Amino acid sequence: MTGLADHVADWKPEPLEETDIVGAWPSGAFAALLDQPTPIDERDAPLPLGWHRFHFLEAPATAELGEDGHVREGRFLPPIPNRRRMFAGGRLMVHSPIRVGDEIVRRSEVTSVEPKSGRSGEMLFVTLRQEFRRDGLLLLVEEEDAVYRQQEPGTPRATPQAPAPSELPDAAPWRAMLHPDEAMLLRFSALTYNAHRIHYDLPYAREVEGFPGLLVHGPLLALLLLELPRRFAPDRQVTEFSYRLRSPSFAGAPIVADGTPTDTGVDLAAGVPGAAPAITGTATFA
Repeated sequence: MTGLADHVADWKPEPLEETDIVGAWPSGAFAALLDQPTPIDERDAPLPLGWHRFHFLEAPATAELGEDGHVREGRFLPPIPNRRRMFAGGRLMVHSPIRVGDEIVRRSEVTSVEPKSGRSGEMLFVTLRQEFRRDGLLLLVEEEDAVYRQQEPGTPRATPQAPAPSELPDAAPWRAMLHPDEAMLLRFSALTYNAHRIHYDLPYAREVEGFPGLLVHGPLLALLLLELPRRFAPDRQVTEFSYRLRSPSFAGAPIVADGTPTDTGVDLAAGVPGAAPAITGTATFA
């Protein structure tokens, strides 16, 4: 049997540069999704950290989508049969804010491809690095880690059942809550032009991908963590943010994000009350 390493032995995608002008509408739309006032009240207002995700969106033709809703082929998608993708984590390194009205050039490249084997079988870890520049000035560096595996349709995953919510733990110094229902997941998918069916098609998520329910987007959880410094320390500049997805979160259960300030920034975690965190992270202040 051909292993994952064999499929990607000669896979070396070329870097890609794209240009986009940052508009205000996506930020207002995401703020509304969070039931928050829009932070964009003037043309050159800075984007909240992480909200660049709503720009540089790919718009493949419907005919280019696979049965899972992802594009069948893409420059930065490894050529694996029966490919399944999970968002694993990432890092942001901030040099200067991205502002509404900026013309931004994004350079994307794969910087790491690492096959691994574990108790759940073969996995392929891929890191995509993106640099965002305005007039040649580096503003932001983002690294995203994704995990790929082969999975025949309908094969159950080694995924824990969705934890039942329990009483809220004692409040951390900083706290925010998210109630991810089907409508919220659909709106976030639309805002990011993400057609992956695990976020809106319950029969598909259960019967084809083997999940117990609709998955909450990993990037939405990461953005929830970033809401804590944005809301509780609006005058502090985050210079670095790193996070790791530890377990899936599913629609229907509230998610609590807690932040504990440290000497250099804040420790962050979010998940269903009474269960282990689904995501953890740290933010460092200037």
